[in-house]
Parts: sequence; C-alpha cells; structure tokens
Amino acid sequence: QVQLVESGGGLVQAGGSLRLSCAASGRNMSTSAMGWFRQAPGKERDIVASINWSGTATYYAESVKGRFTISRDNAKNTVDLFMNVVTPEDTGIFICAASPNMGWGVVPEWYRYWGQGTEVTISS
Repeated sequence: QVQLVESGGGLVQAGGSLRLSCAASGRNMSTSAMGWFRQAPGKERDIVASINWSGTATYYAESVKGRFTISRDNAKNTVDLFMNVVTPEDTGIFICAASPNMGWGVVPEWYRYWGQGTEVTISS
C-alpha cells in the first residue's frame, strides 16, 4: 500500500520560512514525478511545484517562483518544499502527490497517489 506522509506544516509569520517534507512508502518513487499542491479553504487544489523523476526539471506556480524550492532525495524516497518569504496568501493545506509519469505535471489528474496534507498558516 502506497503512503505519502507530509510533515512540517505550522503557523509562521509573514516573511518567514518553512520546510515541508513528504515521505513515501510502499513504492519506490525514484521513477515518479512528485508534486506539491495547495488547497485553500473553499478553493480547488492548485499546483504549487512539481519535480521530475530525477530532480533535473521543476515547475513552479507563478505565485511562488523565486520563493519556493522543490527538491527530492530518491535514496530516501522523499520530496521537500522549501518555502521562503511566505505571505498570508500561502495559507492552506499542502498536499504531496506522486505520479505514475516521469515528467513533472501541473494538473491533479497527472498524479495517482496523494497524502493527507499538512496545514500551513501564515499570519500577517
């Protein structure tokens, strides 16, 4: 059974930093693209960042470019999201996802496995 478990969420002041981690088990994700989505209250799940199977190609939503960094460690079966200069607009549930495809993707349909999410709240 594949499981994705996120950690690192919490309450942070605007301008601060946060590191989210996602640990996969039950399947080797070294040939899978991984992504982070954000779901704000009452809104749909939107892509934040995605990374290809080898870590050599990434995608970032326009709103987080230059502030967030996605990285992966295939030896540990993990993917991280480093969040810097956070703003209240970054608030939401951050959800890790794994794709059966090797290239990064921006739509939820690209992904097969999902975590439960970790809550991030940015105070002004």
